[in-house]
Amino acid sequence: MDFQLTEDQLAFQASAREFARRELAPHAAVWDAEEIFPVDVIRRAGEMGFLGLYTPEAHGGLGLSRQDAAIVFEELAAGCTSTAAYLTIHNMVAWMIASFGQPALAEAWVPRMVSGAVLGSYCLTEPGAGSDAASLKTRAEREEDGYRLNGSKMFISGAGSTDVLVVMARTGGQGPRGISAFVVPADVPGIHYGKKEKKMGWNSQPTRAITFDNVRVPASHLLGEEGMGFAYAMKGLDGGRINIATCAVGTAQAALEAAMRYVQERQQFGQPLSDFQTVQFRLADMLTELVAARQMVRLAAFKLDAASADATAYCAMAKRFATDLSFNVVNNALQLFGGYGYLKDFPLERHLRDVRVHQILEGTNEVMRMIVARRLLADGAADALR
Repeated sequence: MDFQLTEDQLAFQASAREFARRELAPHAAVWDAEEIFPVDVIRRAGEMGFLGLYTPEAHGGLGLSRQDAAIVFEELAAGCTSTAAYLTIHNMVAWMIASFGQPALAEAWVPRMVSGAVLGSYCLTEPGAGSDAASLKTRAEREEDGYRLNGSKMFISGAGSTDVLVVMARTGGQGPRGISAFVVPADVPGIHYGKKEKKMGWNSQPTRAITFDNVRVPASHLLGEEGMGFAYAMKGLDGGRINIATCAVGTAQAALEAAMRYVQERQQFGQPLSDFQTVQFRLADMLTELVAARQMVRLAAFKLDAASADATAYCAMAKRFATDLSFNVVNNALQLFGGYGYLKDFPLERHLRDVRVHQILEGTNEVMRMIVARRLLADGAADALR
């Protein structure tokens, strides 16, 4: 095993870090406070290649590995967790259309998504089907020249401000095999958007419910084959879990760096806080947890890149482990700031609010445990997960 980043990976990392410091970090507090979706900055991210990191080069993407993408997303999240998290969702949508759409469909959408001219949303979650995504009720009825889409989705990132939706809908019977995936322009007749949700964090990206009322979808907008939508959604979520985990790690890194600066500057009892052994031990534990979380994410990305049979379990383990530990690191960083950490003059309270949702979305951490346990208890799996 080689834990050293390659020269290319170091270059991607440096480019993303500079973009985060220049374009994201200086504005993150204002975007959060005023609930601004920074479309212009997102499009500039497209100019850097950050909107098509693992989208195939044939469609204008960079064609990077998930390992490479994780390195980039971590750096972006250190600048603004919420905006970086939306970039990961957009990347997932572009990759799904490029991977499973018919050539004409992919050509119509993906190059524009990679450039940032078109932004995307991922529509799986429903009011009655959160963690139990296979029970979704949104339905696409087959017609002579396409489908008629009816139903509703909720907690959709970017909804109302994006241009294209990847929608999972039921075309067959109950269960995962009855679900198909569709590419739906966001402005076609019959699509209605709910109010912008007031959220604890992730305020630089809008979140809305979407209702589909007799929305016509051409047959050519079906991704792959009927009945494969749930499988495509889960493939997307394997990568999505790595993405959201690495964003949590990036946030924790930013919080740790802020805490390190603070304890070296802050004087108490006639000496810097950093001279106290209790503070040093806390910082040491934070760094240890952060490194462990980062390496778990990179291992899962390696498994996904290698198409390993146990990749899904590793993605679930990484998502659970990294988001829990990253939240702990951010929470401890806030504690080191004392009362100042609770003030919006400092970034710690925003980091805490933004990173908390990472333990919930892309499958709650309880669902991640279910995925891992099923794999562990399968015949021979205990030996395989080594």
